[in-house]
Amino acid sequence: MDSISHATLSKIASDFGTPVYVYDCNKITSQYQRLTNAFNGGDVRFFYACKALTNVNILRHIRSLGAGVDCSSINEVKLAVVAGFLPSEILYTSNGIDFAEIEEAQSMGVHINIDSLSNLEKFGKKFGHSYPVGIRLRPNIMAGGNLKISTGHEKSKFGISVNQLDKILALVDRYDLFVQALHIHTGSDIRDVDVFLKGIEILFDQIPFFKELEIIDLGGGMKVPYKKDDEETDIPLLGMKVLEAFAEHPNPNGKPLQIWFEPGKFLVSECGYFITQVNVMKQTGAANFASVNSGFNHLIRPMFYDSYHRIENISNPGGDSQSYAVVGNICETDTFAWNRTLQEVREGDLLVFYNAGAYGFEMSSNFNSRLKPAEVMLKDGEVTLIRNREDFDDLLRHQVL
Repeated sequence: MDSISHATLSKIASDFGTPVYVYDCNKITSQYQRLTNAFNGGDVRFFYACKALTNVNILRHIRSLGAGVDCSSINEVKLAVVAGFLPSEILYTSNGIDFAEIEEAQSMGVHINIDSLSNLEKFGKKFGHSYPVGIRLRPNIMAGGNLKISTGHEKSKFGISVNQLDKILALVDRYDLFVQALHIHTGSDIRDVDVFLKGIEILFDQIPFFKELEIIDLGGGMKVPYKKDDEETDIPLLGMKVLEAFAEHPNPNGKPLQIWFEPGKFLVSECGYFITQVNVMKQTGAANFASVNSGFNHLIRPMFYDSYHRIENISNPGGDSQSYAVVGNICETDTFAWNRTLQEVREGDLLVFYNAGAYGFEMSSNFNSRLKPAEVMLKDGEVTLIRNREDFDDLLRHQVL
């Protein structure tokens, strides 16, 4: 697990204040290179699932690597355009949205995935064969780190069930739809490569029914390590197995199929560091509390997903180890970690949360009327402020006074 030095993180905290998000672009680069190396020799494209982190400076860096971008809303599409992505480099995967948003995406010329029979029919009525479309299928596979991030099981809201293939084909025939892509995404934090292969096998059963198919989109969900010595997805094995599977199952319609992936967390999770400062130390009969100048208004994942984030006290690396409950400062239960062993924590110390690049700032809020943190980018040794810390005026900006 690559890390920015404690000295660099401390300097950033001093220069920009806390709490602050820090993103290491070099880590993003190395993660992208791991993917491209693993799939070397295959016709494979990667679209960064930008819902993980949408700062346009990060998007620009990812585009410079050669990746496309996967968007979950029309505003993410617009941010991608601001970041310099071309329409051919943008994938818009809709989910339960008003059809007007799909129409707007079509007007921008981007790739479109549709995940409901309702919107697929509206798309057919409006565009017929004139515009290519991708269909998001639900493979009815349980996968992912927990139920909240599993998206391919039979009770999931995502995609059109493979059991409704007859209804999909009826719409394709009725409106002469140009189905360019079939898409699945079964969940996040998938460690077992066989889960990806199971989804592929289900797709192979559907491929013969779509005569103009050009793309198979396998989504994302690769697991990243959160703890030292944590297991992660074996990316070289994944590349080898996926390419083998497609080589053994050529498209019966004769046209070679391009493979797409949508890595999000995999590219940016480990690039992120969230630096906080300890406000108050409070010892009770239940725990030794270290209360920092943040809360789930800035990092909701531990409370929302029960996720683990490694925490280090970079102000006292040589201190004696003790057990702490690391908590936030908002008026709500916001426990980041319980019974966590850290070097002795004192008021004023800097605590750094690792794996903070994905769904950290992106899921932040102004709960308790607290301000959102600044964001800082580190690239090739150069530190750049890429989002200003909010001030009080930001809380009033859109209120009608």
